[in-house]
Amino acid sequence: MEITKEVEKKLKLLNEKYAANGQDVLAYLDGLLYQDYVKYWDYIELDTLLSLQKPRTNFADEEIFIIYHQITELYFKLCLNELKLISNKEIISAEFFLERLSRVTRYFGALIDSFEIMSKGMDNKEFMKFRMALLPASGFQSAQYRLIEFHCTDLKNLVHVDQREALAKETNLERLYENVYWKEGAKDLATNKKTLTLIQFEEQYEETFLKYTKHRASDNLWQSYLKLSDTDQKNPEIIEELKKLDQAVNVNWPLSHYKSAVRYLQTKEGDVNATGGTNWQKYLPPRFQKRVFFPSIWSPKEMEVWGKAWVEDALL
Repeated sequence: MEITKEVEKKLKLLNEKYAANGQDVLAYLDGLLYQDYVKYWDYIELDTLLSLQKPRTNFADEEIFIIYHQITELYFKLCLNELKLISNKEIISAEFFLERLSRVTRYFGALIDSFEIMSKGMDNKEFMKFRMALLPASGFQSAQYRLIEFHCTDLKNLVHVDQREALAKETNLERLYENVYWKEGAKDLATNKKTLTLIQFEEQYEETFLKYTKHRASDNLWQSYLKLSDTDQKNPEIIEELKKLDQAVNVNWPLSHYKSAVRYLQTKEGDVNATGGTNWQKYLPPRFQKRVFFPSIWSPKEMEVWGKAWVEDALL
């Protein structure tokens, strides 16, 4: 290959880059000379990825259940990556905010659109059997999903609907955290005590959650939106994207789970408990929780009927 002026230019730029950090560009060129070509399967750790499915039964459809939940967690990681980029910006432009926000809504859109892989893609009889081998594990225990919630809105908006008015002016984050909506959803249906699912979840993540809520109290998606200029805050594209995210996370995503629960857990003989004993009948329907990340951008009428139409459609 001829050493063209373009090649010389690139070498000069590389030398300047490494010299700025006291590095010898020749050493790095040696490394480039000796290293192997990148292979697709090595780059994405394909063999490791495909080895992460470890069914606990011999039912074929259990692998569908595992893989879809693993895919979900990877999408949650993508969401958190974007939310962190937004929150870490001290001075944020409307363009940057909208671009990153749109990515999060697209990730959730992909999850919602693909949920039928699980909700309709497993044999009902198989599911009702292999689910018993998963006790007390539950999708309720997704820590990343909780971090997404903490990262999107002020903690007061995640308080259980029954306590929301009483704690509207509460500033103690630990007290607000103790009353987050999902804790009520993991109470035993018969005794109203914490399920083992919730007890284990708190043992594993409560310290992390408390630190995260404190860190995100003034550094979340909503607070980043408030950093925008008055004009940008009224930008219809931004408001629409915030509404899309609100509906995706707080209505369409739980509704997807609700429809699945109706399909698999609602029988003529009565409702079956979820694997962790969570009260899915009250925990999942959006109209019961009325959980809204950005309440001030919705009208009173929209808030009043929050999620109602979607739940009625699911029941039909």
